[in-house]
Amino acid sequence: MHFASDNWAGAHGAISERLSAAAAHHGPAYGASDLDKAVTGRFRQIFKRDDVAVYFVGTGTAANALAMTTAARPGGVAFCHREAHMIADECGAPEYFSGGARLCPVDGPLGRMDPEELAKAIARYPADFVHAGQPMAISLTQATEIGTVYSLDDIRAISAVAGAHGLPLHMDGARFGNALAALDCTPADMTWKSGVDLLSFGGTKNGCWCAEALVVFEPDRWPQLPFIHKRAAQLFSKSRFVAAQFDAYLEADLWLGLARHANAMAGALADAFRKAPTTKLAWEPAANEVFAVIDAATAGKLTDAGATFHPWSWPHGAGHDTDDSETLYRFVASFATTEDDISRLKALI
Repeated sequence: MHFASDNWAGAHGAISERLSAAAAHHGPAYGASDLDKAVTGRFRQIFKRDDVAVYFVGTGTAANALAMTTAARPGGVAFCHREAHMIADECGAPEYFSGGARLCPVDGPLGRMDPEELAKAIARYPADFVHAGQPMAISLTQATEIGTVYSLDDIRAISAVAGAHGLPLHMDGARFGNALAALDCTPADMTWKSGVDLLSFGGTKNGCWCAEALVVFEPDRWPQLPFIHKRAAQLFSKSRFVAAQFDAYLEADLWLGLARHANAMAGALADAFRKAPTTKLAWEPAANEVFAVIDAATAGKLTDAGATFHPWSWPHGAGHDTDDSETLYRFVASFATTEDDISRLKALI
């Protein structure tokens, strides 16, 4: 019963097979292979526009850091939710790669930035006050770090703030597929049609071996990005092996099927916690992460039976009614989670 993280899951068989097939052939390096080009074409089809550039990278952290580096300005400040992965879990990588840009935390309920709070945060850096630095970008995490999602209206509200201040909008989509499946909309609707300029597109958490990409809409706006990509050591000589993973991942909407399965398993898991007498949901999940309040005895029983999951800190500003014997835990479902996993855990609680 593996609920620690979708990063713990293996790789989907179709993706492994495509990677093995690509390993048997020679091909031009550094993104020049036919496979690299074909997969870029696939991304353009998915997002329904021709002016899309795709930069393969090794990690989601790299994608986020390169996005911030692309948007960087002298004394630059980027704005994100105070519990976004970029500000809480990337060891300063965006600041390091961007040459010293800062991340400004923004409040908002259940992992989502509040547009009014965002506007207030930006206002603290007036254009004529050189000592404070200058705003450079806004980043939202979709799905969020606590399993919620921004609706299309939420994204557009953030985009409106970005547009009012002339700032690019970045989306950290480490769980992009899960968020898209939750909203049941098109990739175009959730990104550029709602005002997103730069997208960290994740595949690793959803069945790939190691496949992430920075997807850029209107690449002519970012002419230095190819050089930033290379300088950051993310231009892989054998990038066709990342492309091979995405080739299988995107074929026949495999990626959406895997995300829908993970979300469905999370829904079943949430239902089990909702109905059990010794557990309760901390909040309703939207994607593939479930947060539950569990007493120590029940948590110990689950651990002893082989279940893996993590204790979690309460989100900033979240009210909670717990006693000293209860703890908040995170459970993550993946493409590899089975109905048997859910049934066994349900029986234990």
